[in-house]
Amino acid sequence: MEGPERTEEAEPPAAALGADTGKSDDEAADPGSAAGRRPRGRTTLMIAGAALLGIVAGVCTGYVIQAGRAPTALPSLSQPVVGQAQGEVEPLSAAQDRRVRTDGDLRKLLITRPAGATSSRIPRGRDGWADLPTYAGYYKDPAGTFNALVSDEFRRAVTTSWTVGETYDVRINLVQFRQESKRAALEWAENGRYWAGKEPDTRDWPIPGTGDENGVAYVHDTPAQKPGYLPMYTAEAYAWRGDVCMEIHVYDSKPIAKAKIMDLAERQVGKL
Repeated sequence: MEGPERTEEAEPPAAALGADTGKSDDEAADPGSAAGRRPRGRTTLMIAGAALLGIVAGVCTGYVIQAGRAPTALPSLSQPVVGQAQGEVEPLSAAQDRRVRTDGDLRKLLITRPAGATSSRIPRGRDGWADLPTYAGYYKDPAGTFNALVSDEFRRAVTTSWTVGETYDVRINLVQFRQESKRAALEWAENGRYWAGKEPDTRDWPIPGTGDENGVAYVHDTPAQKPGYLPMYTAEAYAWRGDVCMEIHVYDSKPIAKAKIMDLAERQVGKL
């Protein structure tokens, strides 16, 4: 866009160029004439200069007065000496520091099987412990899972399982990571949630006590079907706390109620 049209400057008056104005010498010397008037800007400059000198003088006077005063003493840099406490400091209890619990026997953090339950028909692990190859064997791709666990700083895992009646089966895993370079417990819990959420005909609910979507329970309403076998309904739950990932799997030949998976999940999260 073009700007406004620019106008040329007017030609300066002849008097400014020193040309003959046609006036006599008397008219030029007349104080009342235009040529004999003193420019009005000179008085303004004198007043401004005097004001500036006054400001400078005031500043200099302030510095002189300040220089003549005694220096103000600075506060002492030393502080009172705090006496060292005597005796040994007692370590935090498990109620105050959760690492006291998770660094101990991790099997003690598994919930106990209910009264009347029997050992699972397909037990996993040994004496409650699941080493790296055993835990990786739970997955469809054990070799790939093994490598992923090594990369994610797998530390240890514990497991428990039981059966109630003829078809109701429960399996719970607690997987602990070293977490020196990543939040692996969170990532593995989210991985389980991702695959659980992809199953069709699935309902899910947040697990109380796990914070903002840090724990979710799922019920799959469509069973797996195989000729010659009863239908298998499943439910699962995933959560994490600190360096521990929690996994719960429930199987039954009948639809699994929300209350069953939620009860297991809430009780297990409460132990972490």
